[in-house]
Amino acid sequence: MSESETADNRRRPPDCNAALVLADGGVFWGQGVGVPGSAVGEVCFNTSITGYEEILTDPSYAGQIITFTFPHIGNVGTNPEDVEAAKPAVRGLVLRAPITAPSNWRAAQGLEEWLESHGLVGISGIDTRALTRRIRDRGPPNGVVAYRPEGEFDIEALLAEARAWPGLEGMDLALAVTCREAYEWGETGWNPEGGYGRLEAPRHHVVAIDYGLKRNILRMLAHHGCRVTAVPATTSAAEIARLEPDGIFLSNGPGDPAATALYALPALRELLALKKPIFGICLGHQLLALALGGKTKKMARGHRGANHPVKDLATGKVAITSQNHGFVVDPKSLAEGLLITHTSLFDGTNEGLSIAGEKVFSVQYHPEASPGPQDSHPLFARFIALMDRNA
Repeated sequence: MSESETADNRRRPPDCNAALVLADGGVFWGQGVGVPGSAVGEVCFNTSITGYEEILTDPSYAGQIITFTFPHIGNVGTNPEDVEAAKPAVRGLVLRAPITAPSNWRAAQGLEEWLESHGLVGISGIDTRALTRRIRDRGPPNGVVAYRPEGEFDIEALLAEARAWPGLEGMDLALAVTCREAYEWGETGWNPEGGYGRLEAPRHHVVAIDYGLKRNILRMLAHHGCRVTAVPATTSAAEIARLEPDGIFLSNGPGDPAATALYALPALRELLALKKPIFGICLGHQLLALALGGKTKKMARGHRGANHPVKDLATGKVAITSQNHGFVVDPKSLAEGLLITHTSLFDGTNEGLSIAGEKVFSVQYHPEASPGPQDSHPLFARFIALMDRNA
């Protein structure tokens, strides 16, 4: 069906029991998946063709409803090993086709049952190409995804709910997804013979500040010989210093970095004074820029997918990266002495920075990228090398 036939239509088709209602007035009808109910959030799209379970459990998606542009979602099922967090932070999901039956030797549960077990609501059967074009052209709207088995909808009420939701700008969501207390991590990468491994002989101790940590980041650090202590987002610099880290990691996370900065920046500025190696990604990259006097801004569309080309300005090499962010560092705001190290080949936005002469660097994208791509894995080795030289 065309966009005009699927959007801006407030009359429910007889075979539909779910609706996606956008704050701009658009209405998309389909069939419900997951649990009956409704959820409000920012509607975005992700272009990845693999890793839907990892995407749905990425804490950086707090406050968002994910549209999957790849039509076949559910084909590898789900399992308890591949989650990026204990429970999903995403608000809901939007699919083109009904959930595909699992067909993978590692599948422990179908996606439909997995969604139900986590209380997630979604919609299938809509024209995701039309929705994606709408988001591309107009920016990510606030919206409500609603699933009513009986087929009764108050579209005006859902529209009012979408319009009343404040949006992600100015919203601190790191506090909603961060750990409540510090914990140790020693699980390494997965292999077909034995599953996930265990760290045997740690070389370094890394303190990871959890603004919305993904588990594969922790696994990558452990894989490189790091004993990791994850700490809550509000942990003070003094508390981190008492843990005697060899390096400090600033994690990914959701929401507006300027809002999270209100409590994160005092600690980060004190940590910079310790002269320890520091590595930040995603929200951690943005918070580092803010701590160094830079500014961030909301993007018109955001970057979400596993096919984003990023150029390393020092080497000229291009890496295909996994990304998930709706805010970006403004390169014009960066002070002298801050080096722009990476840039997006999609839109020229900032993708990395470092401090001249210091052991501090960060990137906007996700080098841990589970299930991939793996082009940026060497960034972890770079962090380890900084700790080696600092020992």
